[in-house]
Amino acid sequence: MKVLLIEDDARIAEEVVQALGSRGHLVSHILDGDRGREAALSTPIDVLITDRMLPGQDGLEIVRALRDAGRTTPVLVLSALDSVDERVRGLRAGSDDYLGKPFAIEELIARVESLGRRSPPASETSLKVEDLELNLLAREARRAGRDIELTAREFRLLECLVRHAGQVVTRAMLLKNVWDIHYDPQTNVVDVHVSRLRQAVDKEFEKPLIHTVRGVGYSLHG
Repeated sequence: MKVLLIEDDARIAEEVVQALGSRGHLVSHILDGDRGREAALSTPIDVLITDRMLPGQDGLEIVRALRDAGRTTPVLVLSALDSVDERVRGLRAGSDDYLGKPFAIEELIARVESLGRRSPPASETSLKVEDLELNLLAREARRAGRDIELTAREFRLLECLVRHAGQVVTRAMLLKNVWDIHYDPQTNVVDVHVSRLRQAVDKEFEKPLIHTVRGVGYSLHG
């Protein structure tokens, strides 16, 4: 499943990302409510996990925004506010489940996977950004109608960048999602592969799509 996690506690976020990643789920993490709301409304996801109290918009505001936009994405709210009244408020705002902090990571995994079974997957057969198209079934890439030859790893890397188009994707995120590495191995493998990918995707075209965000990672946009 594709899961969006909005959580400003770095320790909790790391634990959740690693636990769900170990189960084969693709997890995107955002630290604040404003960017989280934007991502929740613009990115195809199977489940949203959001903290209740966040910098910027709080979790319940994000849930209401989703429901007001007609989105049925299953939502799990995490919160230290765990009284019955607070749980009721969360459910009435439109969330599907409410889990108090602290929580057992095994319970969170079970709740998220249960929510994911309630709705059809958000997976697509194709992705498109500008004149770049990915066929997810055939694992093929084309730009402006021209085939792009990619290895399996390069395709996964490009898919990750396209799925997060317009956002900054850190090297750590790429290591987790493309190489399944959940620690910093002190290697330049990401930079080497992005360099090769840039040659394949951008070299023959006037307008580059893959951009370096110095000291952070990469972003794909027009």
